[in-house]
Amino acid sequence: MNFNTYPDTEMMAIDVANVIADDLAEALHQKDRVVLAVPGGTTPGPIFDVLSAVDLDWDRVDVVLTDERWVPEDHDRSNSALVKARLLTNRAVAARYLPLYAPAQAPEAVLAELESVIAGALPLDVALLGMGADMHTASLFPGSDGLEDALAADAPILIPVRREDLPDIRITLSARVLDGAMRKHILIKGADKREALNAAQNLKATEAPVKAVCSGADVHWTE
Repeated sequence: MNFNTYPDTEMMAIDVANVIADDLAEALHQKDRVVLAVPGGTTPGPIFDVLSAVDLDWDRVDVVLTDERWVPEDHDRSNSALVKARLLTNRAVAARYLPLYAPAQAPEAVLAELESVIAGALPLDVALLGMGADMHTASLFPGSDGLEDALAADAPILIPVRREDLPDIRITLSARVLDGAMRKHILIKGADKREALNAAQNLKATEAPVKAVCSGADVHWTE
């Protein structure tokens, strides 16, 4: 891992957005289309604000979430709504969005359909990842149903994730897909997250799922 420290959130957002833009521009020189994977949540919002205004060939960029709650896009817990409001705007409105949700009672009913759209865009060119204090990343949660499948070397593209304390079913890109990104950026804030990421290096991926994507990643941290 390459560790980058920033004095505040604003500086981190500007720098990370510029780094991702450079990664995408480099990939666009080599391929007709590129794919960017991004997390939901509030932490990446300022990065999206900066990145959305960057002058890129956005019409050649696919954007996919690292994970999503199994709720409609107009639900207040939908990650899609945040990404469309903060990233897929300004110049980036031209990018193509690859959804992780389709109307169905359970993800298993439409998993093949969702995977078929994403499969043609892989491997990921750039992945921006978050991490929780429990050392989860995307929706790879310790103790969740589906975690071992998601961590397997031959894992499918998408994995449904369930845990009793989670209010919604989750759908997540598997560790294989996330770790296969050409460039990986892990975004964390606070001393507790920094300590958790360091601790994860001495644990199994089943205990600290973020470990499965740490190799070769650039970590961006601020208090």
